[in-house]
Amino acid sequence: MDIRIRGKDYKINIIKDSSVRRSRQYYNNIFLSLRKIGLSTDDVDVTLENNPIKRIPASASWYIDGHHCHFSFNKMERYVDNINVVSKVIELSVNELLNEEITAEEFISGFKEDKNFKKQRDEAREFFGLEEDHIDLESINAKYKQLAKELHPDMPTGDVLKFKELNTHHKTLKRELE
Repeated sequence: MDIRIRGKDYKINIIKDSSVRRSRQYYNNIFLSLRKIGLSTDDVDVTLENNPIKRIPASASWYIDGHHCHFSFNKMERYVDNINVVSKVIELSVNELLNEEITAEEFISGFKEDKNFKKQRDEAREFFGLEEDHIDLESINAKYKQLAKELHPDMPTGDVLKFKELNTHHKTLKRELE
């Protein structure tokens, strides 16, 4: 299956069997890929889901050169497929760095997160009136459109500051969930 992430096309194989074993392989592959650029297991955080056929996002976080980096994916129906995508994106990005197709700065900027990223995500979900574990980007986009109509400065109920805040919160959640 071909999917497009961050402007690049990736070939992803959908897992049909052994999802527990495959999830572990992709989990390990994330650590192996990041080890190639000098990161230790202490620098990397990946959660391995016990039930990989559940619809759960997969993510990886790491620290490099004083920057917090993060990548998550949740568009697939199962965790095993989501962690497959996370593993593949990280692996190919590391290879681009090692092959000098991108610079270290480009690699970092592609994954860099603000130090307060968790707080910002919580605040964004609160702004939209969502539960703290809400991950459905379609419903967030629908709520965004509804609020944008209400808060747009050209509308009678418009508020420039709230509209800017809405856009900031929407970008925060899109970055996390796309």
